[in-house]
Amino acid sequence: MRITEIETYIAGNPWKNWLFCRLSTDEGISGIGEGTVNGFGKATEAAIHEMFQVVKGMDPFDTSRLSLLLFRDFFSDGGQIQGAALSAIETACWDIKGKALGVPLYQLLGGKVHDKLRVYANGWYQSEAGRTPEAFAEQAKEVVRRGYTALKFDPFGTAWRVVDRPEFHLTVDIVAAVRDAVGPDVDILIEGHNRFSVATALQFAEAIAPYQPSWFEAAVPPYRIASMVEVAHRSPVPIACGEDYYSREQFSELLSHDAVSVVQLEPQHMGLTAARDVVGMAHAHNAVIAPHSAQGPICSLVCAHLNAASPNFYLHEFFDEFNAEWEGRLLTHHLTQENGYVVPPEAPGLGADLNIDEILRHPYNPQNFLPLFRTGWEQRRGFESTH
Repeated sequence: MRITEIETYIAGNPWKNWLFCRLSTDEGISGIGEGTVNGFGKATEAAIHEMFQVVKGMDPFDTSRLSLLLFRDFFSDGGQIQGAALSAIETACWDIKGKALGVPLYQLLGGKVHDKLRVYANGWYQSEAGRTPEAFAEQAKEVVRRGYTALKFDPFGTAWRVVDRPEFHLTVDIVAAVRDAVGPDVDILIEGHNRFSVATALQFAEAIAPYQPSWFEAAVPPYRIASMVEVAHRSPVPIACGEDYYSREQFSELLSHDAVSVVQLEPQHMGLTAARDVVGMAHAHNAVIAPHSAQGPICSLVCAHLNAASPNFYLHEFFDEFNAEWEGRLLTHHLTQENGYVVPPEAPGLGADLNIDEILRHPYNPQNFLPLFRTGWEQRRGFESTH
């Protein structure tokens, strides 16, 4: 079997253009992948077509070799854009392998360890009432009513590095209100979006600790691993991170300090071959994984298969129920949550195909990205709505 061509499609989701691909072979079996990166849809699409020339004519079963060539042979650090393009191509190859062999993807990743995956809700806090404790509390109650036993939110508004005292107290009040709304047995997860200095992150960690969050995520920017490690060692709240990294080496350095115990690798920034290695590295360091799954619906499927086959799986991030209603029609199959759990598909490969007609109804828009440091970003309406 040989790879013959690739097609790319962008669905214009208002808060992040979703980039998909379909890879074809000379035996008529095709596979799908995703290369979504916030704010870089067209750039990553171009990277997919440039990088495709390296693998055209290769056997799609050779995923380890494909991954190596797409990462190493360009001899440039293309960061998340290169990683997402690599992942889109490589995921499509895994999908082809599963279809050719007649088995779901998780079987190719080692077989099922978990029959179902506990999920946490994200993307649910979009109240027209604005950023108030009351608005967060009411929405959190609705999330729990839907069956979720865990939920994540960013209570920090547009904060960056430091905050003034009124903002600090408002943020803590939001966390307290959500805890009061959902009760003591629901996991609340605090999203930091790489916002803070070490000192500010630790101040917040101390202040929210009484409300028992299960983790404080991406409390400081990822570029200086020493800063992340310092926060993790000193924080009374478990620190989670990893979504920004795109190589094994970054995770190796992070894990060598035995400070971060919740590893949020992003398969879409490195591909499944590298992601499996990172899962094993985390397992060896007694850490659990909660992969970042805040892209499109193929990303969610990929993470579900990876999680099902990972012994150290902790939680599955789930946006699907809080996206635009048409998102569920982009694929022939999508994950659905029931009583706080999802189950990966049993069909061969990823278990889904692209619905091209539906994708074409939602064209690319350069303003479709999440402007995290502009007022109203949590409404997830793209860049223009923040003005």
